[in-house]
Formats: sequence, C-alpha cells, structure tokens
Amino acid sequence: MTEPFIVAIPARYASTRLPGKPLLPLAGEPMIRHVVRRAQAAAAAQVVVATDDARIAAALDGSGAVIAMTRADHASGSDRLAECAALLGWPDDAIVVNLQGDEPLAPASGIRAVAAALAQDVAPMATLATPIASAEELFDPNCVKVVRKRDGTALYFSRAPLPWARDAFAGAADARPQLPRGGEFLRHIGIYAYRAGFLRRFAGLAPTALERIESLEQLRALEHGFPINVRIAPEPFPPGVDTARDLAHAETLLRDTPDSRSDAT
Repeated sequence: MTEPFIVAIPARYASTRLPGKPLLPLAGEPMIRHVVRRAQAAAAAQVVVATDDARIAAALDGSGAVIAMTRADHASGSDRLAECAALLGWPDDAIVVNLQGDEPLAPASGIRAVAAALAQDVAPMATLATPIASAEELFDPNCVKVVRKRDGTALYFSRAPLPWARDAFAGAADARPQLPRGGEFLRHIGIYAYRAGFLRRFAGLAPTALERIESLEQLRALEHGFPINVRIAPEPFPPGVDTARDLAHAETLLRDTPDSRSDAT
C-alpha cells in the first residue's frame, strides 16, 4: 500500500444504546482517543474526527486529530463524513477510510488493508469481514453478517443469520446449533474506504427501504447498484462497542494487551 489515505472518524454524542459513547471511559481515557490512536498507528496521512458535540472535540485536545464540527442531524456516519469532506476540501480522488468511533481495538493492519482494497479494485467502496467463530455470534443481531459473490463483492448485509443453513439450523428457534462445515459465515467489520468524490455522491443518494429496515447504511450503496468489495481482514478484528457488555470486554482486552496503545503493526 503506497497511496496515502485519510482516516475519518464519525463520532456523535447521541448514541441510542450508549449515550455519550465516544466519551465513555476505557482504560482511563475516553474511548474516542483510543480510536484516534489506532488510526495514527496505521500511518494515515491525516486523522480527522467529525463530530457534532463540543465535548467530544474537547476530549481530543492534544491528540493530534483534526476536528471537524458537523451538523447533528446526519442519518449515518458516511453522511457526516461527506460534510467533513466539503468542510476540509478533500480532492475527489482522495482515499477516505471511515473508521467508526466505537472501534477502539481496530488493528492498524486492518485499517491499511481496507485502504489498499479500494486502491486495488474498481468497486467504489471497500470494506472488511472476518470469519464467524460460533453459532452464538451468527445469531446475534448486533453482529452484522455479509454474504459475498464469487468475485468478493457483497451480495447482502444483514443482522439476521446468513447464509441460512437449512438442514443444520432446523429447530434453531429453540436451540443454537453448531456452525456447519463448508460454509462461508462472515461478520462484517464496520470500516469502509471510498474516494472522497464517491463519498459525496453516496451521501446524495436517497435513503433506501432496506437501509432503514436493517439500520445498515451500506445497503444504500447496494440498492442503488454500486458494488462493495469485501476483503477478509488480515488479522483478528475485535468487535466494536455497541453495548455496556462490549465496553467491559474492550476494557479486558486492553488490560490484557498493554502494548495496544502503541500498536503500529
């Protein structure tokens, strides 16, 4: 990967499940500072936090991140970053990696990988996935699943367990079965890359029915006919923080890996 890239982190205060999520304490610091540090470890040319709240901006004082104050009414992170692109004047061909503000354990290698996936492919968007390890994970609606075509582009993203192994999952409403062998069961990782020009175009597309039903912004691109390249993450990519349980798990992982604050792998 030689082409420079920007890491842009959308961070809103009014999270539905965890209000004030970017500021929740994690290993003695607001979570958003850990996310910024991960982006910096990936050697991004610029790290930007797009936020709608002065408290988040204040928490990043001295972090080295550029702060872009954006509107509070954006429907998705990509919409927020489109405003950020206009505010900062990014050229149309700039590679922008959208790293969610609730990914404090994102490995630097994964951030670089999604930027490379975009640079090396013709699809206007790229993202990552990782194999699902258990049926419990597959059936968890907080775990977003992705099904791919043979060329590696996305067929569909869903909170439902996909693909549905008909025979193996018979009676799954009553008990969680084992994952059958031979299938590709993938957890989508909420990181995206796109050129700044397509980011602006994407934000201008009308929201779609599936996007609203699943609450997954990437479905807007698929419904409008734009392919999304899905690469397998080069190393384990811990889940983001959606719940209080996730926050406690992230705390444990950070405590058990003391060198994570300076991860530059």
